[in-house]
Amino acid sequence: MYDITVILAQLALIIVVARLAGLAAGRVGIPPVVGEIIAGVLLGPSLLGADLSEQLFPLDTQPYLQLLASIGLVLFMFVVGLELDVSLVKGRGRVAASVSIASILLPFTMGFFLALALKDLRFAGADVVPFALFIGAAMSITAFPVLARILTDRRMHRTETGGLALACAATDDVLAWTMLAVVIGVAGGEGHGHGPDWIIYLAIPFALVAIFVVRPVLTRLTSMYRKAGELTPSILSIVLVGILLFSAATEYLGVHFIFGAFLFGAILPHEDAAQLRHEILVRLEQISVLLLLPVFFLVAGLGVDIRGLSGENFLQLVAILAVAIVGKYVGAYLGARSAGVPHWQANSLGILMNTRGLTEIVILTVGKELHLLSDELFTMMVVMALVTTIMTGPLLNLAYPRRRVARDIAEAERAALGEEAVDRVLVLARDGHDNQVLLDVAAAALAGARPAEIVVAEITLQGRALEVGSGMSLDLAEMAEAMGRQQVLVRRGEEIGIPVRVIAHPSGDVEGDLLELVDVLQPQGLVVWSDDPAEEAVRAANESPVVIVAAGAAAPDVDARVVAHWTGDGNGDAAVLLGARLAVARGVSLEVRGDGRRPAGVRSQLQERGIPLLDGTPEDGPLAAPPIEVAGLSGAAVIRVRAELDAAPVDFAAVELGATTARG
Repeated sequence: MYDITVILAQLALIIVVARLAGLAAGRVGIPPVVGEIIAGVLLGPSLLGADLSEQLFPLDTQPYLQLLASIGLVLFMFVVGLELDVSLVKGRGRVAASVSIASILLPFTMGFFLALALKDLRFAGADVVPFALFIGAAMSITAFPVLARILTDRRMHRTETGGLALACAATDDVLAWTMLAVVIGVAGGEGHGHGPDWIIYLAIPFALVAIFVVRPVLTRLTSMYRKAGELTPSILSIVLVGILLFSAATEYLGVHFIFGAFLFGAILPHEDAAQLRHEILVRLEQISVLLLLPVFFLVAGLGVDIRGLSGENFLQLVAILAVAIVGKYVGAYLGARSAGVPHWQANSLGILMNTRGLTEIVILTVGKELHLLSDELFTMMVVMALVTTIMTGPLLNLAYPRRRVARDIAEAERAALGEEAVDRVLVLARDGHDNQVLLDVAAAALAGARPAEIVVAEITLQGRALEVGSGMSLDLAEMAEAMGRQQVLVRRGEEIGIPVRVIAHPSGDVEGDLLELVDVLQPQGLVVWSDDPAEEAVRAANESPVVIVAAGAAAPDVDARVVAHWTGDGNGDAAVLLGARLAVARGVSLEVRGDGRRPAGVRSQLQERGIPLLDGTPEDGPLAAPPIEVAGLSGAAVIRVRAELDAAPVDFAAVELGATTARG
């Protein structure tokens, strides 16, 4: 008979310790999930000792914790399958296949022969061959969720190296999980399933039916979601039922329930279903990440006893670490080099493919359930999983410094934009602002020059630490939302005949990314909001004319006049010219302010060119649209021009101001 009070108190303790450990790990640059795994180990006999650990988690409550851990494992494996996107491999198939095959075969072979040498560490009564096959498979695993979050946290997912790593990890996942399912079927099929021994041979037909029959049917979920406009209880219920039935089916077939959850996640629709998958993950992940996975770490940690290792075990641990690290690194490196990948990229891929993390803990737990691993070997393999995950960040800092990452990101974006434009204006957009004002200013600054383009960059601060289990879907959804906002600007560019390109992504170093982008794009002009935190640094580093727009500028759908301030500091002509172009582009009146002979002559020349001018200064009532003002940098203006857009003094009588005219 269990005591519900004790179990509830245990769950509270597990959550608190796991979150504190995860936060502490994140502060020192280690993936938070590693801290949570360590927390589970510390609550076991490794730190507290067997007696105290058993007092905190009595044997009679552990079966209930194990049940919760299994449910958490089901949800986590579903998330792993759902986040697996085989489209990542498109265009990189040769390299991904080469790296994945080599990074599986070499550690598998080395692990197999190491297991033969360590056969005395297998569970009592376990056959040697299934034991060796399992160790080889466990050595071959790469944790796709952990690797994806490391890449995203370092912004490497937008570099060529990061794209290759994601493609290799996705391919590795498919191959490794398939191989592992076969190994587990061989090692644990007999007596593990709940049906007759021969039923395990139905596992492959079951997978084929899931892929070719069930998967097309599941596309109806996308139609249901679009019709409802949200994730309804009915849709979520279908997903939950599918997860549970698939898990139950593979467990019955003798493979293991984790493969059913993974398979169901992998066959859910990916095409045009990003928002649907995001909402499913948001609903399922919170309870899984905050409660059930920490329970799983605790249950796994109860089986880890580092203090129980002998001197001989530590030598064996060194051998395990050597095989795991060298086998995975060398396999990935050689596979990449054979596919023509340069040394520095192959080196980074070898480091990244060594990431094992939570996925390895899952596999080891399955091996223990199948009575293949002794307690000592389980402990050593868990330590190996932690070490290979912790070392990834520091080694990447050496092999692929963050400054080089930023440079490669900017180069990739430059390549995506192309080289066809002669004149390019970079617009730094911001969420919550009417960025079409910036686009109109950029179009006016180009003054009809062709070929030309406007690049809109919305680089936002990455506001949360990435954690395993928390999914990348939120970041992807934020990127998609930003891209959607910018499509309005793309359509505006089509209207005025200027190509508008969009760069939108979160970043841990917004200012650094913007500086790299300016350096690589070398724009002929830059338009930025005055309240942009990076405005001062970008303006100081940029040699092209900079237009700074105040956040209170009038919206494009408001019939606001343009006020050009002529000043005697050398920027007056540039300000008036930009104001005239902006007024023409927006189809509104222009008011030129300033005293003296020069402003009067400018007004006369503008009138001769057909620019509608206001004779006086109208009074701005409470409902009037605020004017868009253009002046030199020294003026108190809504738009400030740092330097002249034209090197020579302006002869307004000779300057074409329309959208199709030549640049002045």
